[in-house]
Amino acid sequence: MSLWLITWANYLAIRLICPTLRYSISWEEPPSPPDAIFEKPVIYAFWHRAVFPSAWMWRNSGIAVMVSRSFDGEYIARIIEKLGFVAVRGSSSRGGGAALLGLKSHLEKGLPVAFTIDGPRGPKYVAKPGPVLLSRAAALPMAAFYVAIDEAWVLNTWDRFVIPKPFSKALVRVSPKMRVPPDADDGQIADFHRQLQSALERVTIFAEASVARVGSPEFPVLGKN
Repeated sequence: MSLWLITWANYLAIRLICPTLRYSISWEEPPSPPDAIFEKPVIYAFWHRAVFPSAWMWRNSGIAVMVSRSFDGEYIARIIEKLGFVAVRGSSSRGGGAALLGLKSHLEKGLPVAFTIDGPRGPKYVAKPGPVLLSRAAALPMAAFYVAIDEAWVLNTWDRFVIPKPFSKALVRVSPKMRVPPDADDGQIADFHRQLQSALERVTIFAEASVARVGSPEFPVLGKN
């Protein structure tokens, strides 16, 4: 019963709050095509705390997301599936190899995938290597993004989970793509892991510093959600 209640409470909160948000998207490197919201097939990584606004931004897009086999992962999987995502079960500690194969299959269909990269239990803002390994295996690029909210409730959880207040501004910042060579050795994997961590930190700092300017000519609001 508690799983059912948590799932529906969070799903309804997303459906009620997120349509009121004013989203803008900013790229470190222009996407292709120029009007893209998410390029595909690309492997995306973002922080666990930004799940709430991200789930609405890319709803009904068919994106596959790795979700842990924990209790938290189960209700997150149920919520995002209601919003049109594909939940692939696994994490760095349980079922990770099988989940990576599932995500690779999704990429082969021409669709993007995403990792909540410091989940399921943290530490906060420390990226795990999943996207790097998948980029090498699939011969496809990876990128980082972050969604900053100017007015939000911040929960007292390990990730400082963010729930936007109604009518808040939301700024999405996306890094350039990084492609891991299929023959990358352990040293190169470690270097790309550092690059991913750096990209995540960079887009987070930029978005948090700039979100108040959403609605300006620099950060125009996207069309109706």
